[in-house]
Amino acid sequence: MLASNEQAEKTAMSVFDEKYRVVGVEGDRLLLRGVLSGQVVTILNSEPEIPLTLEEYPVGKLIALSDPSGAPLN
Repeated sequence: MLASNEQAEKTAMSVFDEKYRVVGVEGDRLLLRGVLSGQVVTILNSEPEIPLTLEEYPVGKLIALSDPSGAPLN
């Protein structure tokens, strides 16, 4: 594969195509780093009554994000 083709594939990748590793939990934020891209993503907790913890999200844990638009409606 040519380098230019590799770059095109990387730019076309969605955040939902990437796998992430947890790099930290800061209050209501989960900090993730893309395994392939190295991109840092911050996820805000949409349910503050259920806090994010290092026990649930230890540093180094592998996570994949799911697209909520593809979920069935209630």
